[in-house]
Amino acid sequence: MSVEAQKETLSFQTEVKQLLQLMIHSLYSNKEIFLRELISNASDACDKLRFEALSDDALFENDSELKLKIEFDKEAKTVTISDNGIGMNRQEVMDNIGTIARSGTKHFLDSLTGDQAKDANLIGQFGVGFYSAFIVADEVTVETRRAGLGAEHGVRWVSKGEGEYSLENINLEQRGTRVIMHLRDDETEFLEDFRLRNIIHKYSDHISLPIMMRKSDDKGELTDELESVNKASALWTRSKSEISDDEYKEFYKHVGHDFEDPMLWMHNKVEGTQEYTTLFYIPKRAPFDMFDRDQRHGIKLYVKRVFIMDDADQLMPNYMRFIRGVVDSDDLPLNISREILQRNKHIDTIRNSSVKKILGQLESMAKNEPEQYATFWKEFGKVIKEGPAEDFSNQEKIAKLLRFSSTANENADETVSLDDYISRMKPEQEKIYYITGDSYTAVKNSPHLELLKKKDIEVLLMHDRVDEWMMSYLNEYAGKPLASIAKGAVDLGNMEDKEEKEKTEKAAKDFKGMFKQMQDLLAGKVKEVRVSNRLTDSPSCLVVEEQDMAVSMQKILKQAGHEVPNVEPILEVNIEHPLVKRLKDEADDERFADWTHLLFDQAMLSEGGQLEDPSSFVKRMNDLLLIMNGKS
Repeated sequence: MSVEAQKETLSFQTEVKQLLQLMIHSLYSNKEIFLRELISNASDACDKLRFEALSDDALFENDSELKLKIEFDKEAKTVTISDNGIGMNRQEVMDNIGTIARSGTKHFLDSLTGDQAKDANLIGQFGVGFYSAFIVADEVTVETRRAGLGAEHGVRWVSKGEGEYSLENINLEQRGTRVIMHLRDDETEFLEDFRLRNIIHKYSDHISLPIMMRKSDDKGELTDELESVNKASALWTRSKSEISDDEYKEFYKHVGHDFEDPMLWMHNKVEGTQEYTTLFYIPKRAPFDMFDRDQRHGIKLYVKRVFIMDDADQLMPNYMRFIRGVVDSDDLPLNISREILQRNKHIDTIRNSSVKKILGQLESMAKNEPEQYATFWKEFGKVIKEGPAEDFSNQEKIAKLLRFSSTANENADETVSLDDYISRMKPEQEKIYYITGDSYTAVKNSPHLELLKKKDIEVLLMHDRVDEWMMSYLNEYAGKPLASIAKGAVDLGNMEDKEEKEKTEKAAKDFKGMFKQMQDLLAGKVKEVRVSNRLTDSPSCLVVEEQDMAVSMQKILKQAGHEVPNVEPILEVNIEHPLVKRLKDEADDERFADWTHLLFDQAMLSEGGQLEDPSSFVKRMNDLLLIMNGKS
């Protein structure tokens, strides 16, 4: 088949059409970043060739000097960025430019707000920088050939960014990719040598490959001789004292696919039995897809400055998946695979050391820069809460970083640390008390709090979905047991009132018959009915055993489609409440049954649970209201 016969016109994926419009409108105020994005893509293409050539040197095609080249043509009004990297075949062009092959695409588009600054940041995070070419160009041509394929396998892609693109095979002697941007009439500023060099110095000086441009003579005229415009050295290999804050920030935007500056960075060189360099960044805000389990997150891995892989998730635990940056090891083999990474002692050492470094940095921030840490916690707190379950060896350090809402505060802000709580504990208090639920309002108003409020004992209010799961792994902190006030019996230790305890024990005997009758009526729904020592205002509440899953967590898992083991809670009743006293004297068996179910349903609702028969609950409630008004 001839080259011309293979020309076709195709439509962009719907999401790409939306993205092209967003690119043009959201990023127009910072349009020069198109050059940074395309240089970053070209650099990545060269890194990928270098890695693939480790196992197949022929891919270099006798040209192993990797570089980028930027040209402009004032008459044709074009800016061209070319590289001699890995290149693409026809199918790869369709997959990488015609579609966005990402599971989080819809979620990403739904996340866009119309706010230019916020949307620009999200677009950067999504890693679709190629489309930024259309900010300044009304037509873009891509000519590319994959390394290792013959010249006849070259591909030309052309689009005006309006919904369609053409694709044809061409002869292309040079491997790699060339992006030709036909600039809009009002974007001629990018046809100036000084302007382009300025942008490269500003955004791309850290790129480790030479970015070549034509050299000027003594008269300022461009010659045919090429020179490197950037420093062309891996930034992380340089001494910290030689790197400016602006250079660190621009490198972050390259590795983090972010348009915003990072919150902070950590640059560390380790020498000794193992030699490696790490440069880690904490973003200013959470990635929109941080909770997308299908999305790979991680660190770029280099070996002796040679790029090995993106998203090397073995280098960082899952609860630190928001960390961006690079690890460059002098000890790993160049042909390392993801499988080998999982069982490599050098990787384990780097990972353990890196985690301790990051946790130490966060602890320092929490102590010395509490406002910045509060910002960090709002963005990444939910992920850090996964740590106690995933990283037992660092559990105490992670626990020190946790922040919670509390009965000591009047709002839902998570600002209280476990150390804060301990500093306010009563002299005779032995435990750290907490409660979990599916919302702040639910836990703040929970009947389980009544006794502790009465005694002015602080309780941590945990209302994130991850909290119940986290607390099943976090049993103590600084030698203090953590106790849920909604599980098991309330144990106040030395703070318990002996008179109240004796009164409760006596009531348990006096009400034994009634509790037995209630338990029979609620068979299959409750494990036990007993007198409560935690209620002062409410008539009833549900309690689970210490090892059981809270009712609110059962509800969340059921809603997510998970199989949940049947856990029968304990119904506790407040014998001082008028409803319970009335129930004890009730002679009508049917009414006794209705009121018993009513107490159970009320307790279930206050726990955030779901009723099996809401209409019966409503009927019983209406009957009770009529009785209390003396009309029945």
